[in-house]
Amino acid sequence: MATHILLINCPDETGLVYRITGVLYHHGHNIVSNNEFVDLESRQFFMRTEFLGEPDSASMLQELRAVLPPSAMIRFAHTGRRDIAILATKEPHCLGDLLIRHAYDELNARIRAVISNHDILGSLVEKFGIPFHYISHVEKERTEHEREVLAVLDEYDPEYVVLAKYMRVLTPAFVERYPNRIINIHHSFLPAFIGASPYRQAYERGVKIIGATAHFVNEGLDTGPIIAQSVTPVNHGYSAAEMAQAGRDVEEVALAKALKLVFEERVFLSGHRTIIFE
Repeated sequence: MATHILLINCPDETGLVYRITGVLYHHGHNIVSNNEFVDLESRQFFMRTEFLGEPDSASMLQELRAVLPPSAMIRFAHTGRRDIAILATKEPHCLGDLLIRHAYDELNARIRAVISNHDILGSLVEKFGIPFHYISHVEKERTEHEREVLAVLDEYDPEYVVLAKYMRVLTPAFVERYPNRIINIHHSFLPAFIGASPYRQAYERGVKIIGATAHFVNEGLDTGPIIAQSVTPVNHGYSAAEMAQAGRDVEEVALAKALKLVFEERVFLSGHRTIIFE
């Protein structure tokens, strides 16, 4: 029997869990997992429920709306694989990790295509039998290059776009095409060590912890809601190159964790924050 997910976000009030689970019971669904959280500052209620059986979505939605606050956000989701596309530039570590996880069914996603503004990673991607599209940005306006990228993305219609060390800033117009569906990974030195050679800067300052942040992309530069972060300790014995390698390792971990959470529908957006049921 298939497992489905019910996601609810609404103003908090007494009896919400009772009312929601009552609708599921009325339709004969067995709850196998349930998570709730109340943000006491915003007085918002969040609930993620996994249940068995194919839902009568229209009927259940009508009943849920009758027992929940009018502004409630209600959504049914499946537990199957998500279709994704990956944007990359030159660095192979995050892309390679995702390709391996995909090959061994550890990603809960189908990588439909990889798009890059350099051709360096083409041979790596082709080893996994996944389409690779090289779209150069040289001598093109940013909007022109993005139009070409979007045209390829339209061919695959991905649910999510993953930036696996894609080293180009996306315009607001591009981000608007995939609202809260673009996921990025970067080192967590920002804003302390901005610009080129962040690991050299960290080495020179004697940094003791290296981290990575995976987040949704919004109109700002690396300011979207955070999904996952990971850290690893370093010490004075690390060279700048060894710090960079540690950074690459932790980026892989943070990105994979973030994708798992998003693809399993465990992430709620709440303003600039995320509510995550792990």
